[in-house]
Amino acid sequence: MLKYVQMGIVALLCLCATPAMPQGDTTATSPQTVAATATSAEQVEDDSLDMALDEAVQQEVDTLVAPMESGGLHQSLKMKFIEGNAGFMSLVALALVIGLAFCIERIIYLSLSEIKTKRFIADVDAKILEGDIDGAKELCRNTRGPVASICYQGLVRANEPIDEVERSVAAYGSVQAANLEKGCSWITLFIAIAPSLGFLGTVIGMVMAFDQIQTAGDISPTIVAAGMKVALITTIFGIIAALILQVFYNYILTKIERLTAEMEETAISLLDALVKYQAKR
Repeated sequence: MLKYVQMGIVALLCLCATPAMPQGDTTATSPQTVAATATSAEQVEDDSLDMALDEAVQQEVDTLVAPMESGGLHQSLKMKFIEGNAGFMSLVALALVIGLAFCIERIIYLSLSEIKTKRFIADVDAKILEGDIDGAKELCRNTRGPVASICYQGLVRANEPIDEVERSVAAYGSVQAANLEKGCSWITLFIAIAPSLGFLGTVIGMVMAFDQIQTAGDISPTIVAAGMKVALITTIFGIIAALILQVFYNYILTKIERLTAEMEETAISLLDALVKYQAKR
């Protein structure tokens, strides 16, 4: 009996030991399984991220290419011009074109008026100190711009008292400064007109929107959209036109200020040279 009991215990132990081996194997291989699972998850996540990025890039490219395929920036501006009521948009465009014409004319005039002032002053002073007044006059006549004109007016009165020369140079300098600023008032006018026309289009667009609401007897985005579009687009184009003209106007003022400073410097240098010339005589 004891023998059978021992045999049963041995059999039970064998049965218990038999499932223990797979458990041991499972615990031994579990880190590799976990690592493989983690690697697969990271790869899936990276693939998903790459796909999302590719879709976003493709969407941006389509967004940029679509306007180009439909006609480019020129076509888009043309459509906005028509949508903003061609009547008011034409007035804004006319103000911009006329203002730019005045700006270009002033820029060309001022650019032609610029010379190498320091070199010119040095040459004139050298001729005056040598007593060659006629040579200095000839140099001024052959040089363009208000700086040379002021020097010529002073040299014409080289033998008169310095007070008379200074008065003549100052008077002629005022005339030349006025010539430099000629046409700038028109530029400022169109800078003010362009946004004013845009605001006028805004007011009229709002009135159109309210008229459409009153006619329909209902407020809905579809009814208000047309008037609001005219209001917003005309204002935007009016402000853009004013900004463009303002940039050119500031550039012109910078050139005028530089030429005015050169004229004053030339007048001072000329008077000093004439004082020395008269002292030698």
